[in-house]
Formats: sequence, structure tokens, C-alpha cells
Amino acid sequence: MGEKSLFTDYSHVIHCLIQVTLANFGRRASGFAKKRTGPICGSPPHNCLSPAIFFANLGAMRNSLFCLCLALAVSVSGAQIKINFSDFPEGSAPTNDFHGALAGYGKPGDWKIVMDEVPPLLAPLTDKAPVITRRAVLAQTGADPTDERFPLLIYDGETFQDFTLTTRFKIISGISEQMAGIVFRYQNESNFYVVRASALGHNVRFYKMVDGQRSEPIGPQLEVSIGRWHTLAVQCQGNQITFWFDGKPVMPTLGDNTFATGKIGFWTKSDAVSYFSDPVIDYIPRIPAARELVKTILEQQPRILGLQIHTLDGKGQPHIIASNDESEIGKPGTDAEKDAITTGKIYFGRGDGIDAITLPFRDRNGDPMAAVHVRLKSFFGETQENAIARATLLIHKMQDQITSSEELLQ
Repeated sequence: MGEKSLFTDYSHVIHCLIQVTLANFGRRASGFAKKRTGPICGSPPHNCLSPAIFFANLGAMRNSLFCLCLALAVSVSGAQIKINFSDFPEGSAPTNDFHGALAGYGKPGDWKIVMDEVPPLLAPLTDKAPVITRRAVLAQTGADPTDERFPLLIYDGETFQDFTLTTRFKIISGISEQMAGIVFRYQNESNFYVVRASALGHNVRFYKMVDGQRSEPIGPQLEVSIGRWHTLAVQCQGNQITFWFDGKPVMPTLGDNTFATGKIGFWTKSDAVSYFSDPVIDYIPRIPAARELVKTILEQQPRILGLQIHTLDGKGQPHIIASNDESEIGKPGTDAEKDAITTGKIYFGRGDGIDAITLPFRDRNGDPMAAVHVRLKSFFGETQENAIARATLLIHKMQDQITSSEELLQ
């Protein structure tokens, strides 16, 4: 499951951990330490460490510090999600906050939790500490050799805009392909970005899938070993995309405006069997469009007593996605909201000087895409028709700002 936490200032933690790691490696190293100036994670807008210190002959230390920097270097308003695969039973597919998908053709992926030996992210502080531990990792074990087969496992716990995703992966086997990667700013099975590593092709490539059509892959030739844990990372800041492989930038920062937000997930191709471990997402939480709309309307109409937007969940039941009372978000709606969405009916109620009206929220084609429940103070002598007319004017203001369910839910 995803574990979310808000961050304060971790600069002192980073400093202390780096010093401990340096001291530990220094006791074992032969040769001299080399210093490199400039940010270790390229040139993102903020929160990189500079200078970064590397031992030339200690690749493990480089990866440890790289993972440490990406895990901790977030803004004070940022949040972090750590996905812990040990939260799921061995042999089963992750369920909560995940769903499997397939881009291309062939059989769906066979995603499950397996046990594997995984080295620690940070070097042990003593020689007596275990170097490798056996623990739960995510595996894609389906070996259908269909060429254009891309099994995906999508994380549904959050939709991301600006973020840094870091994960470890190990390619186990494959005859047609030996690949592993991550999808990001995922919209659906036909629209997403991907960065992947290939042991057979000895390369790291980026491409985008738009309406089921792949762009030309770009990226460098690199040694990608089979049977060994590697680190893959991607950072999105606006339309700027940066990648790292085993702690090193692998290509210049790219600019692309195709997808501004989306989900993240894990990717393989054809008959490649691959494992994933220790995914961490540092991100700036987004305010969904529906919540922004409620906030805007309340600023414009401060006399509104209550305002909720409802949509139907995967089981066809109404639930609140935006409200003036944030504690209500996620709670179930009533049959009135369900009826307003499915049939376009309007519901009215009055009590204690308050009018409660539920109306359909229509898209640009006039079809209900959501329901709005609004509470207004009733005026002396006001009729039901007048109250509904007031609420309808409010709905028109909302429909002028958001005209599709995609806009409402992004």
C-alpha cells in the first residue's frame, strides 16, 4: 500500500546521513575520494543537493546517496508515498490501490508478490549487518512472447503532476525481450509516457504512447545487467522530464506537453520476467479540479451554505468528490444524487429556513456527468420554483468553467 507523509525541512537529516555513509565507506575504501560539483539530480527547479560526493570505485555508495537524495529532497509543501510490497500476501497480486492493464496485444500480465534477495538501499553501518535481505518484491511472471505486449500494473492511490519516482528493478529472464520500466502520467492503456531499460538491447529508452501509437524511442546505449538490481528514476516538473539510471542522468532533460498529469505504474514487454522493489514517489499534492471549482464558487457566492459535487464510483454508487466541508469528501451520496446523474432529475427539500437542491451537472453536450447538492438560505415567501431557479443559475456558472468529466476529475 502507499504510505503518505508530509515533509518539513530535512536538510539536516540529509547532511547527517551523508556524513555517516561517507565515514562508513571511507573506512573500507581504497584510493581517494573525488568531489563533483553541481546538483546530483540534474537541474530541476528546486531541492537538489550540491555538491555531491562520490567515491570513484564505490558504485554502491553512489546509488545509496542518489536514492537518499531523491527520497528526501522535496519541498516543504511536498508529500511522499512509499509502496511497501510486504503489505500484500506472497503469491497474490497487489489489490488495494492497484489494477492491472495491458497495452498492445497478447495475454494480460501475471503480477504477483514473490520473495527475493534485495540489497539494502544504504550501506550497512557495521560489517556484521546483513548485506542482503530476503523480502517481498513485485514480479511480472507472465511470459507470453507476443511482440507488442506491454503488461502494466497501475497505482491508483494518487494522480501526479510534479513528482519524482524512484524504483529498483531486476530483469530475471526473457527470450524475446528482457526489459523493465515505469509508466508515468498514465491516462489509460493507450496514452502514457514510459521509460524502460533493456538487457538484450543494452539501452535505456523513453517514448510516449498516444492513442495507441508509440513515438520513436530515444535514449542512450547503456549496460543493463540481467539478474542484478538496478535503479530507475524519473522526475516531472511541468513539461520538463528528467531520467536517471543507477544514479546517473541518462539523457538531457526533455520537454513534452502531451500529458500534464496522470498515474504511475510498472511496465514490462513481451516475455520479459522482471521484479520491482522500493518504489518511492515524492510529489506536490494537486488540488483536483472539482475541489478548485467548489472553492471558486464559494468565493464568488459567500452566502451559499453548502456545496457538494457527486460522481458515481466503479460500482455505480454516488460519492462526494468535492465539498465546502472537506471531511465529507469520499462519503457516499444518496439516491437523489444517483438519480440526478443517471436520469437528470432535480430534487428539492426545505427545512429550518434552508433549501436543499440536487441538480445534474451537465457536460458540453448536455449529458449529466455529476450531481451538485447545494444548500441555500430560503427567503420569506420564496417558492420552490424560485429556489430551483437560483440553484440553476449557480449550476450554469459551474458548467461554464468545467465542460467535461475528464476536466472535472483531473
